This record gives sequence, C-alpha cells and structure tokens, in this order.
Amino acid sequence: MQIIGLTGGIGSGKSAAAKCFKALGIQVVDADVVAREVVEPDSTSGALAQITAHFGQQILTDAGELDRAKLRQLIFADASEKQWLNALLHPLIRQSLLAQLEACQGPYAILEAPLLIENQLQQYISKLVVVDVPEALQLSRAMSRDNNSEAQIRSIMAAQVTRSVRLAEADFVLDNSGDLGQLAQQVTALHQQLCNMKLN
Repeated sequence: MQIIGLTGGIGSGKSAAAKCFKALGIQVVDADVVAREVVEPDSTSGALAQITAHFGQQILTDAGELDRAKLRQLIFADASEKQWLNALLHPLIRQSLLAQLEACQGPYAILEAPLLIENQLQQYISKLVVVDVPEALQLSRAMSRDNNSEAQIRSIMAAQVTRSVRLAEADFVLDNSGDLGQLAQQVTALHQQLCNMKLN
C-alpha cells in the first residue's frame, strides 16, 4: 500500500483537496482528527488521564473532555509544558496514524497533515503532494474562514515551514489559486497518475 502525503499551509485548501480524493474513493487519514481522537475520554491511549494528572482538573470541561483552549493557553505560556505535552502525544498520534493507514484499502491511501514536514512524517510516505497558493491568497482565505486577525494568521504561518521549503519537498503540486472545480480536475488527473504508478 502506497501512502501519499498531503500537506499545505494554513488556508491553502488542503482539506478541500482531501475531499476531492475521498470523492474518488481514496481513504484519507487526517492527522488533525487522529490528534483529537487520542485525547478523547474513551480513547484507549490513556492520554487524557495523564494530561489531567499533570495539569490538574482545570484542564477539563464540565463534560469531562479536554478543554483545548485552556490547554493552548498553558502551553503557549510555557515552552517546557509544550515540550512535555508533545513528548506524550506525538508517539501516540504517530502510532494511531500508522495503524489507521495500515488498515486502508485501495490503490493508495492519503496521509493528510498540516505539519507533515515539520513533524518529519516523510519517512512514512512514498510521495508528497503539496497544495499551494500565493501567500497573499493564503492569508485572505484563512482570515475569512477562521475569523482571525492578520496577525494571528501570520503567526501560524510563521510556525509552519516556508512556502519555498514545502515546494522543494513536493513530488506533486496542486495549484489552488483558482476555484474548487479547477482543484478537483487537478486531483482527478493526479489520481490517475498515482494509480498508474502503482501498476508499473
């Protein structure tokens, strides 16, 4: 089973591209979804109990779930706490990602991850697809989608690798500066290419 990585900066349309692959019958494992799953109260990972033991009950909502906003405040205020959390969660997320990818069926599977390069997940994929848009468009789309200020989006962009680094790592680039129809056409063409590669 070939694993194809799919990434792109904030506001690039990575999730829209993933939907296009799903529409073609390709299974997609989303790293963001897996990251949420491992801290669910009913997860077998035990991560939520460890986070609660470390940060205290204040980290939970009334429903007993992880209060993400509260956690974000705590780890952004203290780099050592962020390190502790990453050391706990990254191996669990990776383990779950790999298990889900292994269970996928079809000519290939997609690993969708916004921080694929930053978290060094390239070792698990055979090819990397980058969804690319000019930075000005990335900024305006992310601001209108998330209702965030330009400064907030710029700080998120600054925490991600640069556009030039992403493009240098890419095996395939999907240009998403047009509309969704144009993106879907590119995904369909790439899908054919990836299926043919599998046969050769």
